[in-house]
Amino acid sequence: MTATTAHADPASADKACWDGIDLAALARRVGTPCQVYSASAIRTRIDTLQTSLHGLDAQVCYAAKANSNIAILRLMADAGLGADIVSGGELWRCLRAGIPAGRIAFSGVGKTADEIAGALDAGIARFNLESADELQLLQHVASARSVVAHASVRINPDVDAHTHAKISTGKSENKFGVGIDEAREWFAASPRHRHVQLDGLHVHIGSQMLSLDPIRLALRRVAGFWRELAAAGHTIHSIDVGGGLGVCYRAGHDHPIPINDYVGAIRDTLAGFDGRILLEPGRWLMAEAGALLTRVIRVKQGRQRRFLILDAAMNDLIRPSLYDAWHDIVPLVDDARPLQTYDVVGPVCETGDTFASGRELPECKAGDLVLIKATGAYGASMASTYNSRPLAAEVLLDRGRYAVVRKRQTFEDMVAGEQPADRWETP
Repeated sequence: MTATTAHADPASADKACWDGIDLAALARRVGTPCQVYSASAIRTRIDTLQTSLHGLDAQVCYAAKANSNIAILRLMADAGLGADIVSGGELWRCLRAGIPAGRIAFSGVGKTADEIAGALDAGIARFNLESADELQLLQHVASARSVVAHASVRINPDVDAHTHAKISTGKSENKFGVGIDEAREWFAASPRHRHVQLDGLHVHIGSQMLSLDPIRLALRRVAGFWRELAAAGHTIHSIDVGGGLGVCYRAGHDHPIPINDYVGAIRDTLAGFDGRILLEPGRWLMAEAGALLTRVIRVKQGRQRRFLILDAAMNDLIRPSLYDAWHDIVPLVDDARPLQTYDVVGPVCETGDTFASGRELPECKAGDLVLIKATGAYGASMASTYNSRPLAAEVLLDRGRYAVVRKRQTFEDMVAGEQPADRWETP
């Protein structure tokens, strides 16, 4: 993809221009560090997925946890997407962004009574249930409101997603979902739950998956259970196949699953299903559509290693520290500069504040701009104010124009909810 296209890759020949925006000029206007997102790249991903799904009764429910900025959610709403949420806060954001409640599914192992009540009052499409206790709680809250909640059982198929242990969710030792034997008992007892219509199945085995094999295996197990339930007289209106599609974090190393192959696996394993299929992409839609724009503070030559110290830190992008995750790093400098080997780090007071170790890059100097790629998912949404570092600005690019969609946090913003303990009370 060349830089003349609207959604040019920021690591292309003209790597300082993305979605028609000069990144150096943007950095001067907005400051660094900042998260930048390409609206064109997001729309391209959405269009590609929807085209592949043509002919299926399918609803794409964007996984809001990947990036819950209101502007991003509004892009999803405008494209007709729903949302997969895991908290009351995400429900509030999605509704505020214009995603209809009827296109929202509520997942997560720790839904509270208040969150369930809020979701019922909003009229969401369905709940993905993860425990017997949660089923009983939904029955209780729905009964108090004299409504019937549509619900799916999240199946834990005991399938290894072959991804990082911290983002694997489909093995029996993981906290998510229930086994098929327990789910079978739920359906057998479903007539007793007059305010919960148990009419769906849900599966999600992990994230950043780069192989179709575990996905096919999980889908086959769910499909077999659906056919068993149908034979026993249970009507299944919805099968949620989850998300977890991997993206390219490391050029030449990561080979994402072609979207047509993924959808083909869904078509094959769920052949004959006449209900609605839900999909929950998050990372696949957003990761490569975003980058963290940062500036070199200084280069420090240590006794054994050379450190490239950036003004971005682990509080802005925690994935490398949390998951040992690789992100391609692109200095926006002349490629004719000699190569140097750096540990790329931030200013936070932690050795774990490291984006890359032993990374070979063109020589960098103080003041140079650097892009950390594929940060559109789980970048800003996992950010913190550790070391009292204000949250970075977020900027949406769109074919030669840009909008600041989250202002850079000020110190005053950061402490707005804090106060001295000068007003004591007793419970």
